[in-house]
Amino acid sequence: MTTPRAVIVGAGPAGLAVAALLGQAGVPYTLLDARGPASAWRGHYERLHLHTPRGSSGLPGFPMPRTYPRYPSREQVIAYLDGYARHFGIEAVRAQVTDARRDGSTWTVTTMDGPFTAPNLIVATGYTAAPVRPTWPGLDTFTGPVVHSSDYRSGRAYAGQRVLVVGLGNSGGEIALDLHEQGARPTVSVRGPVNVLPRDILGIPTLALGILQAGWPSALADAVNAPIIRALIGDLRPYGLRRPAEGAITQIRRHRRVPVLDVGTVRLVKSGELAVRPGIDHFTPGSVVFIDGREEAFEAVILATGFRPNLAWLHTSVPVLDDHGVPMTSGRPTHEPGLTFCGFHVASSGMLREIAREARRIAAYLQA
Repeated sequence: MTTPRAVIVGAGPAGLAVAALLGQAGVPYTLLDARGPASAWRGHYERLHLHTPRGSSGLPGFPMPRTYPRYPSREQVIAYLDGYARHFGIEAVRAQVTDARRDGSTWTVTTMDGPFTAPNLIVATGYTAAPVRPTWPGLDTFTGPVVHSSDYRSGRAYAGQRVLVVGLGNSGGEIALDLHEQGARPTVSVRGPVNVLPRDILGIPTLALGILQAGWPSALADAVNAPIIRALIGDLRPYGLRRPAEGAITQIRRHRRVPVLDVGTVRLVKSGELAVRPGIDHFTPGSVVFIDGREEAFEAVILATGFRPNLAWLHTSVPVLDDHGVPMTSGRPTHEPGLTFCGFHVASSGMLREIAREARRIAAYLQA
């Protein structure tokens, strides 16, 4: 049996991309994932579409089909990732990783089914490994369902109900839109300022602008973008949405915080069909009290409060994670010998495009 040169943890887009390139180069590897390839995408809500265009979202060596629309659906992305794995003959071992540590030149990755060893460890588990579930006073007394976006599937189950969506990132915006389309009466709670951008600018994907400005200073990019955003989005302050002092490019680079790419939510806000409320102060059995003192009744709550990496199982001799548990480098070797992360770099050019670029660098590094 061939001894693997690398253990890859995570069989989402990043893990699949690295596995494909290593396989093409004849570099043996072991790919581990607790639930199998593309499992995170299978768990996303039904309405989800990529916010990045098809042409920039394909993984190395296997572009997305030209028959796909500009922004592929969840089902199409799953079919693409399944096809990617078949095309490159990628097989993932279904195993839950519980520990990984280096002893000399060997990484030992411990799972519920036994250990796997290799001189290199590639962590490709991504940002969405663990849902963030905030708590508020009285939340445990609320009588309706409180569901994180990771467990939300469709607004059909909430037709006719008053539903509070907590958080206005890309998931929160699209879930609020889905609820409205399925006959619910959504309200969104937004704690702080939000950068909202159009998904397309005069028919051109906003991502194209992000790629063009990748090498620009943040302040210059934001200054150029500001009048475009004002013209296409408008002033949302009268509707309860404030714009942060930092522009979208600055927020991405400084805080890894992506802007909301609007797919219809702004129209609902401006028409009054989607009410905007501030942050939550506390819950009662049948209502929510916001920090401005307003109290409103709701029958269900959706927490679109984001995700975080879950890397508690990873043990290193030098720091490789920041204070928020996020890798300090992605797509390049870390200071820990043999350890590389893939898929953790947030950029204005889009996550899947960055994953493809990182995977190529990692594969080249392991072949050197």
